[in-house]
Amino acid sequence: MTPSPVRPGPVYLTVLVIATCGLVYELVAGALASYLLGDTVTQFSLVIGIYLTAMGAGAWLSKFIEKGVARRFVEIEIAVAFLGGFSALILSFAFLSPRWFHPVFYGLVFAVGTLVGVEIPLMLRLLRRSVAFKDLVAQVLTFDYLGALAASLLFPLVFVPTLGLFRTSLLFGLLNVAVAFTSIRLFRDEIGPAGGLLAKAGLVTVLLLGGFVAADRLSGLAEEQQYADEVLLAKSSPYQRVVLTRNRAGFQLFLNGHLQFSSVDEYRYHEALVHPAFAVVPGARRVAVLGGGDGLAVREVLRHPSVEEVVLVDLDPLVTRLARENPLFLELNGGSLLSPKVSVVNDDAMKWLETETGLFDLVFVDFPDPNSFAVGKLYTKRFYSLLRRRLAPDGAFAVQSTSPLFARRSFWIIDRTIAATGFETRPYHAAVPSFGEWGFVLASPRPFDVPSDLLPGLRFLSRETLPALFSFGPDMAPWAEAPVNRLHDQVLVRTYESEWRKFE
Repeated sequence: MTPSPVRPGPVYLTVLVIATCGLVYELVAGALASYLLGDTVTQFSLVIGIYLTAMGAGAWLSKFIEKGVARRFVEIEIAVAFLGGFSALILSFAFLSPRWFHPVFYGLVFAVGTLVGVEIPLMLRLLRRSVAFKDLVAQVLTFDYLGALAASLLFPLVFVPTLGLFRTSLLFGLLNVAVAFTSIRLFRDEIGPAGGLLAKAGLVTVLLLGGFVAADRLSGLAEEQQYADEVLLAKSSPYQRVVLTRNRAGFQLFLNGHLQFSSVDEYRYHEALVHPAFAVVPGARRVAVLGGGDGLAVREVLRHPSVEEVVLVDLDPLVTRLARENPLFLELNGGSLLSPKVSVVNDDAMKWLETETGLFDLVFVDFPDPNSFAVGKLYTKRFYSLLRRRLAPDGAFAVQSTSPLFARRSFWIIDRTIAATGFETRPYHAAVPSFGEWGFVLASPRPFDVPSDLLPGLRFLSRETLPALFSFGPDMAPWAEAPVNRLHDQVLVRTYESEWRKFE
């Protein structure tokens, strides 16, 4: 018996769903890899390349499916639902074993991509008896691309901020299962007895729903194994993975797996970042802090009675919300972001500098290390040129500049880039036990002496110890050949990766 034609409308909706699901799995893999491994450009490039190659392989393999096309299509949807739905959890647990992570990661991406690549060719074959070929190809490809558009918009703007990566992948796994159930009904004449397919789809549905309900517990288990200490909070924002841990000594903040501070010794870092600059501009009234959404640098700024206004610019609202609401943060930062002197702007710092019109006496730049091109742009000559426009003629700024001991060349590239922008620079360093020897660059558009005066009552810095911060031993000596880091050629990111890779 010849199978009866199917209504194309529901099938086109199915195409839209499977296209959205397919791209979401690709985005989940890329985002998770960038969280765990850093270097967003590299990770997404590899994921896209492998995924597209796998889709091509899947499309080629589809020609060998000659019998039972509808049944095979449903089976593939069930397989995609399982692998894609659990992909985030699988990769998170795989990361616990660095030796196996890359094979599992690339293997999973290739497997999901191959299955997704089979879907559309099979769908075209199922519909060819119902729709003219010309219209069929046009409609299927149209809905395929619309699904990709939906995924690219909804993934960063809706799903990741509200559900996180784990529940997002599980949700779209459930959508793939829904496609399987729908296809069983649409192509029932061609499939015939479907008891086995329904049982498989039902089992995967139960597993995905169970995973969705237990996502917090499962992701927490993975992160507890990844981090040595108790995980208090783990959330994904559109920009990064934020994890808060605690041990007997205090608590720690991690962004994309990289330690941002430990409550035990963060005062050393933040005192070193902030107070030498006030010795250069002692009467500073208007201050900007770029990055530093935890409020700890702002805490130190507010210790100076001359300060009348502080503008904090941080990209991630999740971090600044924690700094204003979380009891641990509030105790540590002294409620600095709740001060009437402080205004918080959640924006890209480079974009903010391009639109801001006011001048600042002091600017403190407290970004993460330049481990990706997205962050590396904030260490370029272009960025420092924009910053100069916002700096008062007799103002100054200080930049955290990674470790001059462990990443010596990276440190001196930052110093060289700032100097190439027309600033007078004074590089310095301080010992922060959680990080090791850490570096900073103090800069001003005018000549200035090494700071010699400090606010009294600091826990770490003193007038006696301050001069030693500006002295570098042979193992941290300046790199005479340091290049300038430019927006179109971010040599800093490549140098940073090569230097820190030695310690992984």
